[in-house]
Amino acid sequence: MLSLEVRHLKLMTAIADQGSVTSAANHLNLTQSALSHQLRDIEDRLGTTLFQRVSKRMILTAAGERLLDSARSVLNELSRAEEEIRGRSEQFEGVLRLSTECYTCYHWLPCRLKLFKERYPKVEVRILAEATRRPFHALLDGKLDLAVASTKVRNQRLLYKAIFKDEAVIVMHPDHQLARKAFLVAEDFANEHLITYTAPKEELTVYQQVLVPSGVVPRAHSQFELTEAILEMVKAGMGITLIARWAAAPYLESGALKAVRLTRAGLHRTWSAVMIRQKTQPGYLTDFVKILASRPTPETEIVRT
Repeated sequence: MLSLEVRHLKLMTAIADQGSVTSAANHLNLTQSALSHQLRDIEDRLGTTLFQRVSKRMILTAAGERLLDSARSVLNELSRAEEEIRGRSEQFEGVLRLSTECYTCYHWLPCRLKLFKERYPKVEVRILAEATRRPFHALLDGKLDLAVASTKVRNQRLLYKAIFKDEAVIVMHPDHQLARKAFLVAEDFANEHLITYTAPKEELTVYQQVLVPSGVVPRAHSQFELTEAILEMVKAGMGITLIARWAAAPYLESGALKAVRLTRAGLHRTWSAVMIRQKTQPGYLTDFVKILASRPTPETEIVRT
């Protein structure tokens, strides 16, 4: 059986470091008499003197030096063990605040959230749908931990982890005059009613990458919040839209809508999990990114469900 306890080791190091009983007592929030009593208790247990008092200074004996070496080693190892265990606990507990750049992402996100919750039941997931319009601003303002986005902004504070690729296509009614074309170019939009998500034009892919560089302005432009509203408007023959192929997959599979590529090469995008760049990330956040990147792809998931 061991005679000494952790509190004894802490007392030894405090006296050695502080150099006097008075200073050591203050450091340990003990009275001087209590500290002296505990020191005598240690010496009685070991049957030897650990300190010699010399001009109010506490000087280690040979036995004291030997015990001090062991005390420091044990306390350092205990400290490392506590930090490691506490760190592991933090990897499995916390809050994950999440948003996306597109409302349609919420269609395939639940299946991945279910898998995440099975692995991390103590992590609270909060979906901030109100940040969908401006996820980057929410991230930089500290209101989000992760955003799913296909666009990028120039900011060194943001870290992008690619999770999947897709193709954005022009979707229209099957009887639309453009439906017979192999692909569309900017000039094809000049006489069309373009329907998009609600956002400034400078944030819309179709304007950024196609219309503005070509100097083309659509005949009309309407905006809606929800993917379903946009697709139903297009289905009714009210206009055309640029949307991810997987987002329109059920309509395309049923023949209710037709998809045409944008430009000969197509408009391909990389979706990323976007986070604030920092030295360490919670383990559950790193694993969530891996889950987002897991198969099946969003298109396969939407079609299957």
